Amino acid sequence: MEVRPPLPAERFACVRLLRDAHAAGGLPFRFSAPHAMALVDKHMIDPDRLGLIMSDGAGPVGILLASAQEHPFAAVRYAFETVWWIDPSARGQGAGAMLEAYEAWAAERGCLFAGLAALASFPRAGVIYRRRGYRETETHFLKPLAAE
Repeated sequence: MEVRPPLPAERFACVRLLRDAHAAGGLPFRFSAPHAMALVDKHMIDPDRLGLIMSDGAGPVGILLASAQEHPFAAVRYAFETVWWIDPSARGQGAGAMLEAYEAWAAERGCLFAGLAALASFPRAGVIYRRRGYRETETHFLKPLAAE
């Protein structure tokens, strides 16, 4: 498995991975391919955003998007993952390399912390994160306020 920034020709494969992540997350709103494409594009060009893929040689099988910014509660830069998804068929083959690349990028951007989120539908993520030195800091909840 190879971990690297996505190539422009891989943008549609990245959107497919984002669609799969959305479906797995059970999010209460529809997936938007145009929004996903814009997200991928932003993470390919903005130096304070990171776009990584994991490729099996035939194409992307994993994606990690993140951003670096100042924390809202302190004058501390931190990085936070926007989305991290690895196709179930490719899990266990490159997640560590993706995290290492993310953490190295965050450190290069002057971040003192790196953060990750986990889908409620994938509790094993917490085990993986804690093993890598991440600590739980908060849990997110989402309530629909209107029908889509």
